[in-house]
This record gives sequence, C-alpha cells and structure tokens, in this order.
Amino acid sequence: MCPSLDVDTVPPPAVSLTLLPLINSPSPSSSSTSQSHTTFPLRETLSFRSVPPPMASNYYLATLAFLFCFISPSLSALVQEQPLVLKYHNGILLKGNITVNLIWYGEFTPIQRSIIVDFINSLNSKGAPLPATSSWWKTTEMYRGGSSSLTVGHQILHEELTLGKILKSQHLVALASKTHFTLNSINVVLTAKDVAVDGFCMNRCGTHGSTKSGSGRGTYIWVGNSDLQCPGQCAWPFHQPLYGPQTPPLVAPNGDVGVDGMIINLATLLANTVTNPFNSGYFQGPPTAPLEAVSACTGIFGSGSYPGYPGRVLVDKVTGASYNAYGVNGRKYMLPAMWDPKSSACKTLV
Repeated sequence: MCPSLDVDTVPPPAVSLTLLPLINSPSPSSSSTSQSHTTFPLRETLSFRSVPPPMASNYYLATLAFLFCFISPSLSALVQEQPLVLKYHNGILLKGNITVNLIWYGEFTPIQRSIIVDFINSLNSKGAPLPATSSWWKTTEMYRGGSSSLTVGHQILHEELTLGKILKSQHLVALASKTHFTLNSINVVLTAKDVAVDGFCMNRCGTHGSTKSGSGRGTYIWVGNSDLQCPGQCAWPFHQPLYGPQTPPLVAPNGDVGVDGMIINLATLLANTVTNPFNSGYFQGPPTAPLEAVSACTGIFGSGSYPGYPGRVLVDKVTGASYNAYGVNGRKYMLPAMWDPKSSACKTLV
C-alpha cells in the first residue's frame, strides 16, 4: 500500500500525501489573536490530486511516488516502503480531561446532533463492543504525556445565521470564541450543509488551530457538512469521489452521508489537535505544511487499502452500511487510520 502524505486535513478516499500550509486567521477582535491553524485537506480518491480541507492550510498531493502508485500498484509494490515518522517537537500536548464545546452554526436536526455527540462520548466509553471507537482513540495514549479523556461540554445552537451563510476564517474564530478558550478545552465549530466557508470544497474540509484571547489560550476546530456542496471530496467513501476511479460508494453507517463524513473529518482533527495543538507537537515536515497523527494516513480505513479503495471494513448485514468501529447507544462509525508511534505505521481498527 502506498504511503499517505496528508497534513492537518481530512483526505479523500485515496491514500494521498498532502502538505497543509498553516494559515493564520485574522482575529475577530483586538483581544483575540488567532494563531497557527492546520487545515484538514479534502478527502479525495485520487492519489495524484488530494483536496485538503485545511483550517489554515491546504494540502496538495503532488507526489510522483503517489502517481506511480496509483497508475501501477503492482509495480509500486516492488518499491520498499519507508517508515513514517512523526517527530515530537517538544511542545505542549493536550492530555488529561479535555472538554469539547460544540458550536452548531446553521440548522442541524436533533438526530444529526446526536450522531456527533454520541461519537465524542464514544471516544472514552468502555461499554461498546470491539472494535470500539475508544480503541481507536486509545492510540493517542502512545504519544507522550499519557491519555486524553474527551467529554462534551457546552453546546451552543446558532441557527439564526447572524454572520450570514458565507463565512471567512475570522468568522470561524469568532464563533469558536462563543465559549471561553482554555488549555483543557477544544471549541468545535460545526457548519450546516447550506453554509459556505472560505476554502471549503476547494482546498479544505475542516481545520484546527489555536488562539489567544485575553489571558486565555486554547484550540479550536471547524468541520463543515459537505452534503450539498462536495460530498465526493469531503464525505468519501460514502459518496463517489469527484476524481479518480468511480467505484460505488459505501453506505453511510448512520444513514447521513454529510454527517457521517463530518465524523471522519472531526475524528481526524480531534486526534491532530491533542497531538499537535500549538504546532509544536507531533508532526512531520515544515510547520506550515505538517503531516499529523491522522492526516498522515489519508484515505485508509481498513487493511488492504490503496488509492481509491478504503480497505476491508465491516458491513451491517441488515442495512448494508459500512463501518469499522462501534460506539455508544448502538452507534457505528467509520474512523480513519491513525499513526502509531510504536510501529511508525498507520494503524486501523480492522
């Protein structure tokens, strides 16, 4: 299987390597300063063109090795794959009890909100059968500093769209500031399917970054619902990819292509945030285009994956839905591979 070079973005169906440049979002006010953001690249199914969904950086996949891998998988198998190493840069990591505050911008149904809330609650739950969502998150414990336990905190419904339906990066920071920034919290902005965000679908599916507000310093994430705008880029493998092999899409485990795609991107950014919150944690490459914990494993969901094929996953015998992790309340999710510091390889649940 070809290596995936992805930065802080959620890649498409193919295993692609992308560098996401960090972009500093302008601060919404003089008291709030937005700092290094890593963008979550678009999820693509092509190994030679990956659309990044960065928060502040776009990851572009322009690697001859990937192109070679895509064109001739049998020949590329003869090339010895080098270990993937994410260096620790001696910075702060988010460990211990972490509160995840959710800012819902636009209209989300109660069912859609429950799918995402259940996912976050599943990250540290011990009640789900194997392969469990908590087993996936447990890989973050292998990074220095021990475990991170995430719990849902404040939830803010912002359905009136006071900032409009076309948002820029500074608007995302302003929305994230609806709850206080602290070192033991992550403020997550989730935009509805009819809300356009600068760079969304063009070069990013989501993003994560940090900011200083008064005496507080904290992290934030943005993830958009791509259902109406670009499901082939940001909700693969639950929709046919915009580029590459047009293989049939997988059935979304929760029956919502847009929200199930958001789960993949949110999972990526949560892992990237706790392991590289201030751009001084675990990553490979330059700080402006880092490969992080999950964005380094773009397009991999099960064993045997290759560009355009997510790998072997589980299938519900009744609904035909594909998944690779169980969560609380009977939920099933599709979670991306994560870099394992012990094996220096991308690790999947199945």
